[in-house]
Amino acid sequence: MKFSGLKKVFPVIFVTIVVFMAVALLSWTNSITKGRIEYQEEQQIQSMLGEMFPNMSNYTFEDDIYTIYADGAKVGYAFLALGKGYGGDIVILVGLENETIIKGISIISQKETPGLGARISENSFMDKFVGLSIDDIALRREGGQIDAITGATISSGAVVDAVRTTAMEKVKSLKEGNKNG
Repeated sequence: MKFSGLKKVFPVIFVTIVVFMAVALLSWTNSITKGRIEYQEEQQIQSMLGEMFPNMSNYTFEDDIYTIYADGAKVGYAFLALGKGYGGDIVILVGLENETIIKGISIISQKETPGLGARISENSFMDKFVGLSIDDIALRREGGQIDAITGATISSGAVVDAVRTTAMEKVKSLKEGNKNG
């Protein structure tokens, strides 16, 4: 009688042990790789900053804003913007020449439809932002200066909205910081 009771409980105990070991292994793997992933992401951003600001000698990162320097002089700012595209989140690095003019954008990650929405990562789209005032960052049909990608209006709009909205927030933060500092 005791043996048949153990027979019924054994599978539950076995599965519990397997699940516990799997969770422990995944946690351990995450702890090992987390630092490396963060380092690679920072290297990617640093590389993109170097492309966007070719004369950059160093930068600081404070309050989610990169302040870019060339030989000790401040030459611009950069920050991450997050948009909601058709396929999911779009992470964008936005560079500002000053508090009003876009230096450039780079798409860090996106999950948009290949051949359509994924075209937001092409230079032909990203270059449309260069030199524009933050106030002009809107789709042309909404009175702005950016043409949407044909067949990818949601993706185009997500990038435009994220860049404009986040730029306005960061510029406000910069201006408040200049008043306080």
